[in-house]
Order: sequence, then structure tokens, then C-alpha cells
Amino acid sequence: MMRAGLLALLLMLPWAAAAEQTSEKSAAYVVDTGDAWVDTQLQDINHYAERYPDSFLDEVSRYAGVSRGYIAALMHTHGWQAGDIYFACFWAHVIERSCRESVQTWSRAVPEEGQAKRWDAVVAELPVTPTNLHWRALRHAIVASHDHWDRPVKLDATLQRQLGNREQRQRAASSPTPPAR
Repeated sequence: MMRAGLLALLLMLPWAAAAEQTSEKSAAYVVDTGDAWVDTQLQDINHYAERYPDSFLDEVSRYAGVSRGYIAALMHTHGWQAGDIYFACFWAHVIERSCRESVQTWSRAVPEEGQAKRWDAVVAELPVTPTNLHWRALRHAIVASHDHWDRPVKLDATLQRQLGNREQRQRAASSPTPPAR
């Protein structure tokens, strides 16, 4: 009985390893959300998840409000790229929908022949019309994640005005919330 279990485990190892986030998968990762800054950060998130998959899963679970088991299954069992998981779950969070809904919409998307799937097309299929406030919330979440990971992030001029430099963001995060008036 124990031999059969061990044999099954050994046979599953190559399959499980193929679903991990790897440098090869990250190097080949192309994302198109319609926002070049977001795309660059999602590619960086992919590279981060190669080295720190548990921290990545914890971040998405904690701050996007998604079951860690669900996102781990997307990454390890279904072979999703970390950047796509991040976008699916945080986009769903900012539009107040479930990550599963974003994932299902992505999974149903069928691009034109010879074309890659594009997140901007998936976003258009979701039941909430995207606004600048949604994109701003997503961008702020990306910056916050980089800060949580103690990872550098280059802010564009708008984000710099909105969020300040890293020291200002850390000071704001650690200061108590002012009393309501």
C-alpha cells in the first residue's frame, strides 16, 4: 500500500513541477491589459513569484480576499502565470466581483486566430464597466504589494503625486487613522 502511494507521488512530481512559476515561463510571459505600466509590473510580479511563491500567494489571498487554496491551485495545478492571477484577483477586488468570475471570464475568452488572450478584452466582458477609479485602485494595489515585498517599483508622475515616495508611503501606512469628524 505504501509503495503504491510512493509510486503515485513520484509519478506526479514532474507534472507538478511543470506547473510551477519558472524563469522560463516568466521570460515568455506577455501580458496586455491596455495599460503599459500595469503590464510592466505584472511581468515583475511574475519574476517575484518565481523566487517567493508563498509570499505571492499570501499577498493575493490577504489583500484581494481570495482563498489561498484557490490561487495556489491556479498557479500549481492549472499553470496560470502569477501576473495573470494577480490581475484577475485584484481587478475583481477593485470592481467588487469575485476572483472566480474574472478567472472564468478569462478561461472562456477565445481570441482571434493567431492572437494572444488580452486582459483588456476580458475586462470589457465583465459586468462592471471599467473606470479610471478602478485602474487607479489597481495601480495603488500594485504599489502596495511591492512595498509589502520590499521590492522597488518605478512610479509614473501621476502615481508619484498620488502616493509620494516610498518613505512617505511607509509613514502614511504606519500612522494611526485620524479620527472621523
